Amino acid sequence: MATTEQRDWQRPTVFYNHYVKWAVYLVIAGFLLWSAWSMRISFDRLVGGWNAAAGLLTDMVPPELTPFKRELLVEGMVESMAMAVVATIIGVLISIPVAFMAAENIAPRPVYWLGRGLITVSRAFHELIIAIIAVKAVGIGALAGVIALSYKTVGFWAKLLAEEIEDIDTGQKEAVEATGANRTQTLLFGVVPQVLPRAVGLTIYRWDINIRHSTIVGIVGAGGIGSTLLNAFDKYDYDFFLTIVLAIVAVVVLGELVSTYIRGRIQ
Repeated sequence: MATTEQRDWQRPTVFYNHYVKWAVYLVIAGFLLWSAWSMRISFDRLVGGWNAAAGLLTDMVPPELTPFKRELLVEGMVESMAMAVVATIIGVLISIPVAFMAAENIAPRPVYWLGRGLITVSRAFHELIIAIIAVKAVGIGALAGVIALSYKTVGFWAKLLAEEIEDIDTGQKEAVEATGANRTQTLLFGVVPQVLPRAVGLTIYRWDINIRHSTIVGIVGAGGIGSTLLNAFDKYDYDFFLTIVLAIVAVVVLGELVSTYIRGRIQ
């Protein structure tokens, strides 16, 4: 009577054998230890930093909001909101053609690589780097912040919409082409209706992100509430600093709630 050997199933592993696995683990552990040593991370520094942070927090409480500081706060928040709205609109308008250029299923190969290259360049740099360059180019103020946020919006929005275009139902596109429509008409009636809800959702989502990032770029002089925040910290006005932080958190949470609600209604 033939017998069959039963073998326990084991999940496939990315390593060739156990020796390779443990060698990789040792390399990772060694790299972490070396990184901690090279950055001079020590328990004494952590304890000292904790004590300094506790003292700073004590200086911040309670938050302060005099009539003059309230005016500065409102002015900075309004400017940040305006920066987010303008940057989102400009970034989306630039992103629309880039997204269609970067969609592999509708763009010729040279145009596709050009579109992907533009997206890659936009995604390669952080807002702060672009904001620093913009401040040097156009000076301190909200314009530099709008440039930085618009630049990053292109990489984010165009990439996600291009991927959405590549996932469209080709049947609808082919049906429009069968009617004798030209390339522009095919895009308008065979592609755009399928990706429009997603495009609106991405726009609102990016606006929500730009609200948060507008507070960051202001730290390097690119306008908004970030500049007010930095000035308060430089002047050791820590109680007003805490007031600004709480206001930023409130605005970000409100923007997140509004963004989530609108995107839920649309999609």
